[in-house]
Amino acid sequence: MLNYSSGLDLVFAALSDPSRRAMVERLGRGSASVSELAGPLDMSLPAVVQHLQVLTESGVILTRKVGRVRRCRLRPGSLRSARGWIVARQEAFWKAGLREMDRLLADEDRKTTRKEKKK
Repeated sequence: MLNYSSGLDLVFAALSDPSRRAMVERLGRGSASVSELAGPLDMSLPAVVQHLQVLTESGVILTRKVGRVRRCRLRPGSLRSARGWIVARQEAFWKAGLREMDRLLADEDRKTTRKEKKK
């Protein structure tokens, strides 16, 4: 079994929930207050705060209090490890597929060449 860093596991766990992904998507457009993040979600404010805690503990977002308002923003580079993992796996998948296609085309080309020589 492959070993992955606990940080990467935390990021994927944090992103496993659709509500948290919606919050991350919203924060991709800029910082937002907890109330702004809660607005479009069909859940209580305490539930939103729990989701934000998961995102904070995973290192995906940063929060700070500005007066009486808690502001949230994406942590720069926080999703880089997840992106790197996904890209590396997809790249390996596509390269393997392309190598197999090259092999099949080469086989087909050899068959065609042999047929032409027999004529």
